[in-house]
This record gives sequence, structure tokens and C-alpha cells, in this order.
Amino acid sequence: MKFRSLQRDGEVATATPPTVEWTAAGPQLPEPGQLLTRRQVALIRSVREAVEPCAADLPRFFYATLFERYPDVRDLFPAQLDVQQDRLLRALLLIVELVDDPQHLAEFCANLGRDHRKFGTVTEHYAAVGECLLATLEHFAGPAWTPEAAAAWVAAYNTAAQVMDSAAIEDAQHRPAVWHATVVGHRRRAGDLAEITVRTDQPYPYTGGQFISMDTPWWPKTWRYYSPANAPRPDGTITFQVRAVTGGRVSNALVRRATVGDMVRLGPPLGELRIDPTVPHKVVCVAGGTGLAPIRALVEQAVLDGSQRPIDLFVGARTLEELYDLDDLYQLAQRHPWIAVRAAVADEQTADSGDQLLTALAQNGPWLHHDAYLAGPASMIVSVARLLRRGGMPLERLYHDPFVSLDEVDQP
Repeated sequence: MKFRSLQRDGEVATATPPTVEWTAAGPQLPEPGQLLTRRQVALIRSVREAVEPCAADLPRFFYATLFERYPDVRDLFPAQLDVQQDRLLRALLLIVELVDDPQHLAEFCANLGRDHRKFGTVTEHYAAVGECLLATLEHFAGPAWTPEAAAAWVAAYNTAAQVMDSAAIEDAQHRPAVWHATVVGHRRRAGDLAEITVRTDQPYPYTGGQFISMDTPWWPKTWRYYSPANAPRPDGTITFQVRAVTGGRVSNALVRRATVGDMVRLGPPLGELRIDPTVPHKVVCVAGGTGLAPIRALVEQAVLDGSQRPIDLFVGARTLEELYDLDDLYQLAQRHPWIAVRAAVADEQTADSGDQLLTALAQNGPWLHHDAYLAGPASMIVSVARLLRRGGMPLERLYHDPFVSLDEVDQP
């Protein structure tokens, strides 16, 4: 597979992707020195820095170019592209950050390739996307877009596309691109939150702590990610806790319109959040809002795995009404004494459980020898991570929502 940049001053930058070896552990790329040179990595990042001031315009230009040159691919995308545009930029930035880390780049791109099967992506689409991505970068990068920089970007994109396509082809050999699921339970909970239970048309393999994309009939092809609130059950049902957010098309449809009997589609499970039963460290889990769903599933999975690592679970909520899962969690703790559950409810005057949660966490520490698992609003995750870091917890023992960045945790 080869991709070309736009012609510039009579030159065309081309690159052939490195060989990707596939093993039981996944795609294996060459060592860093065989993948991209330091000069190429520096050029790729210089282009990223040059286009950063235009971050809001870059996705719009890319999609306009893609649909103009390849109108047939428009049907793969939802009618409203707002969220999809943001995802493109996030994926692009992650690939740039990983260009000198071949193994993590391979893992990220392999997961991306498997997940893109649900959109109907096929091998031919990667060339079209590569062409339009390079055209977009050239449009916004200005003087930073030299023939040498273009060649470096071609090499990086070739590598990412090769891994994505290989992972998708391999994945298609043993599981579907999507699973059809029937809503078998719909229960309104606190305020704008609903508990929705589905059953898939065929076995859906996942582990507690992963997250799943969902497509609904009300907003076709508008995939949204939700975390199951349970580890795998014998009856195959999966429960999601969905809050109707302001302006959220899919979440509002699921909470206010979905009923038993409706059909949804699920993409493949993603994420590697799991409490390893073989690790000796104790565990502290902190959940806020609907972040309780993945944390509860994570703890249930630890039980299924036979882990007996001591777990301290802290749950933050704005009101007592939002703690509807608390009785079930207490019962789980009674059956498994190595689990302890504590709740922090917002002060009536502040209507914010953040301070109470941090106070409870600080009072029951120290946690420097624990592994920490965090889920909830981004601001909560950052605040809790900062508290744990100041208490001496190493950054590598903090596990959290992959969509939240902890880059600024150690800053004052």
C-alpha cells in the first residue's frame, strides 16, 4: 500500500510502509530507528505545531476535501459531523505523539482499525483519507510543509494505515463488525439518567472496565461511547447508565425515547482497564456520576477473575438519589470482605460532591502504594489524580478514562 503527498515544486513525496509482523500479542513494528528517524519525527511534530493555531478549521477542511474528491464515502458518515470532526483531530494528535513509540503506535492504530470496521471502512478508503489528510496539512502548515516534511508524514501515515488495515482484516476473520442488540430493560433513575439493558443477537465478548460504542435508530451512524455497568453475565445482558446531556442527541434519545423492544447496534469493545489479579498492590477506585458504571464493572470483573486484591471504592454523587447503586455495592462488599465502599454526597450549599470526595479520599489515605482506577467527569479525574500524585503515587499506577488527559496533573 502506498500513499502520495501533493506535488510540490516538481517533487512527489512517497514512502513505503514498514513490514508489520502479526503475532498472538498483536502487530509488531520495527524498532524506533527502523521506523522513523529523529529528523522525520521532528519534522512531523513541527508540522503539527504549525497547524495547531488552526485546529478548529483543520477538520472541516479535511472533510470538505474528502467529500469533494471522494463523494461515495459520504454515506459512511453521520449527517451531523461535529463530534466526528473532533475525533479526527484527537486521533491525529495521538498518532503524532506516538510516532517515536512503535509498540504503542501499533496498539493504538490496531484498535482504531478494528473499531473502524463498524463504519464500513475498507482498504481502499485509507488511500483516500491519506491523500486528503496530506492536502489539509499542506493547506494549513505554510512554510513548515516542505518536501522533506511531506515525506515524513507520508511515512507516518503509511505505518498507521498499514496497521489499521491489517488489524481490521485479521479481526474480520473471527468476529462481526457490529452486534445487533435489543433493549430488554429501560428504567429511569435519578433525574436525567436512565439504566438501559440490552441483549445482543450473538455472544458479545468483553471484560468489565471496557467501553463500547453504540449506534441508535434515531441518529443513524452517530456512534457514542458508553461503559457497561456490569461484568459479563450468564444471560448475556449488558446494562448501560446513560445521562441525557444538554445538546446530546444520542443520550437524550436513549434516555427519553428508547423503550423495550428497540434495536441498537454495538461496536467492538475497547479499552484495557482491568484489575490484574496477579499484581500485589492494593487498589483504590474513585467514581463520580456515570463514572460509577465502568468502576462497578471493573470491581465485578475482579470478583469473576478470582482476585482478592483489597479494593477501597469511593463514590461521589450530587444527591442521595444518585446513589441508587449503593445497596448493590454494599451487598457485593458483604459477600467479598476485601472490598470496602464509601460514599461522598454533595453539601447542600455547594451542590458539588468534588470537595467531599477529595476530603474522604484524603482522610482514608495514604494511597502511595496502591493502584488507582478513576472514572467520571474530567475535572474530577484530574483533581483526584492531583491529590494522589501529591501523596506520592507514581503516575504509572493511575488508570483512568482514555479520553481524559493527565498532562497537567503535576503542575501547580
